[in-house]
Amino acid sequence: MFDVKTVSMEWGGKTLTLETGRIARQADGAVLATYGETVVLCAVTAAKSVKDLRIGEVVKQDVTVENGKVIKYRVRLNISFKYAPGK
Repeated sequence: MFDVKTVSMEWGGKTLTLETGRIARQADGAVLATYGETVVLCAVTAAKSVKDLRIGEVVKQDVTVENGKVIKYRVRLNISFKYAPGK
């Protein structure tokens, strides 16, 4: 159904896996990186112009896992945007 691409390799004694196409499909590009027990999602959306550009930065993540399943997930973001008065 989806064009999922996955690449895995051994690096530093752990498996590094990069996957794209499964999650965050509404983004222009997204990669799920797994290294050992660490998982990071990088999602990118391009603005049509610099005027439309917004920046979002993940500064903290809290994940609670029980029996191998995520039961709680919380993210703190710093978001910047431009304000144009009169619009």
